[in-house]
Amino acid sequence: MTGKRDIHAKPTYAVIGSGAVGAFYGGCLQRLGREVHFLCHSDYTHVKQHGLRVDSINGNFTLPKVYAYSNVNEMPRCDVVILALKTTHNHLLPELLPSVIKNDGVVLVLQNGLGIEQQVAEVVGGDRVMGGLCFLCSNKIGPGHVNHLDYGRVEFADYTPDGSPAGITPRMRKVGGDFDRAGNEVVYNEDLTLARWKKLIWNIPFNGLTVVLNTDTAAIMADPDIRKRAYTLMLEVQAAARACVGREIEDSFVQMMLDWTEKMEPYLPSMKLDHDAGRPLEVEAIFGSPLRAALGVGCDVPGLAEIYERLTLISTSS
Repeated sequence: MTGKRDIHAKPTYAVIGSGAVGAFYGGCLQRLGREVHFLCHSDYTHVKQHGLRVDSINGNFTLPKVYAYSNVNEMPRCDVVILALKTTHNHLLPELLPSVIKNDGVVLVLQNGLGIEQQVAEVVGGDRVMGGLCFLCSNKIGPGHVNHLDYGRVEFADYTPDGSPAGITPRMRKVGGDFDRAGNEVVYNEDLTLARWKKLIWNIPFNGLTVVLNTDTAAIMADPDIRKRAYTLMLEVQAAARACVGREIEDSFVQMMLDWTEKMEPYLPSMKLDHDAGRPLEVEAIFGSPLRAALGVGCDVPGLAEIYERLTLISTSS
């Protein structure tokens, strides 16, 4: 599509946020043979000395040597910058992104929530932003150590400032091709706006309820009343997408997300893990932004409003 910068046939990668998502996908890309540079935080020394370890349902692997950094200004400019930070750190984007992205590079946003690509575009420009939606059960269980429990699909969709579908661009296929060859299921999506709302169909009920009810996904699915509550939240997101952006999420997709969760191993989503570890919660990106969008167009979402209020209280009191 015109207006989108292309990238090199064998792009170099920078990973900003080397946690459960960034370390997993970055590790897969390095194992493929791509040059990958990891910005680390608390486990920088360990990763610098010992590399990365990934325990995966698709086969365990270890990368004894990786390019690890504690300072973004020491990293080389790369073709693709994988943004895998928690959105609670997005106020740091002006410090993190400009020095590590090539002039013709792209930021691949692997974050949860709504409106996050716009935040990145304000820093690097709208033609250098691509969305990536991860359907991944993965936890960081130690310094430089990721446990991949299930799934791994990534949906790629290019960003447009007005939210219109961008189509399937050449750079999506190049980056997606690397992820595919690295062993991950890849889907190319023409409409980032729709894809973001569809991701909320799962993130809002299961991230939210596991924290509010102090439980896991299996317990939610096993209790008829809680399962119904999760389903009601899904229907509210479906209605909000229709009212806010005119996007229709099929009933079959909602049911597929329920079926997918029922088959999943008992799982603690990222927000539950963050809560249990005393880390900040991504309340605004995942709950606040869609709630404000829905209320702004007069769409009634009482379940979402209630869980947002409860999570806000939990977040501020922890």
